[in-house]
Amino acid sequence: MKEEVMKILADVVPDVDFAAEQNLVEDAVIDSFDIVTIVNELNDALDIDIPAREILPENFRCADAIIALVERYS
Repeated sequence: MKEEVMKILADVVPDVDFAAEQNLVEDAVIDSFDIVTIVNELNDALDIDIPAREILPENFRCADAIIALVERYS
């Protein structure tokens, strides 16, 4: 699961080192458009449905938070 999520993240925002970044939202590494795109790609690729209520900064602060979010809906 982790490898698949990391690949999706790299495809959506190729200029970001998701393995190293720990404050993606707070440091403005990704913006709201990136987050919506990431959610759409994760939903499509993994056949999940991340609800809008989960689109919170803490769920997108780093790759591990995004992976944990995906795991909750897998």
